[in-house]
Amino acid sequence: MSLDPIAALLSAGIGYIVGSLSFGYWVAKANGVDIFAVGSRSPGATNVKRSVGNKAGNLVFVLDFIKGLVATGWPLLLYSKLEYSENYGLIGLFAAVIGHSFSIFTRFRGGKGVASMLGGVVALMPIAALIGVAVWLVVFYATRYVSLASILMAVSLPISNRFLDTGPTLLWVSLALAMVVVARHKSNIARLIAGKENRFARKGENAGDAK
Repeated sequence: MSLDPIAALLSAGIGYIVGSLSFGYWVAKANGVDIFAVGSRSPGATNVKRSVGNKAGNLVFVLDFIKGLVATGWPLLLYSKLEYSENYGLIGLFAAVIGHSFSIFTRFRGGKGVASMLGGVVALMPIAALIGVAVWLVVFYATRYVSLASILMAVSLPISNRFLDTGPTLLWVSLALAMVVVARHKSNIARLIAGKENRFARKGENAGDAK
């Protein structure tokens, strides 16, 4: 396999910059909140929703999703006539997740990369993405743990690609993305094991009853 080095570098560079756009930090700041000083101290949509409000959190999720979609989609479109054009989208996606997790605009602090990953996955592997969303919904509504739902959604991607036989490139990249997401959730995993992870309250349940 031979990739055009300029196309690969552009995909990686632009993907990282797009991924680095810290919408969680900026939306929270616009609402008078330093997102790195409250809650889980993550600029992800979940912490913004908890610390700022539902509308702000939902907005951040949509914007982070779009980041992944754009970072993945533009190389697919621009380099569609090149050999292995799909790989440039994969490079853009992986770079966007790294950028979101280690943003150049916030001194290399960032979120977990789940929403951005999902945006790119929708563009590259829609069936695996659909399965992943189904996994997230089932786990979240069964447990109310966003972290557990996000981890299992990420882990489902390489499994889905294996059984869908989408090819080795998608399989290995989805495996790498899953490993990044799991690694970024290491503190959540520790809290889950200890029974101290925060969860969203069900309707009719007091917020204080949700750990």
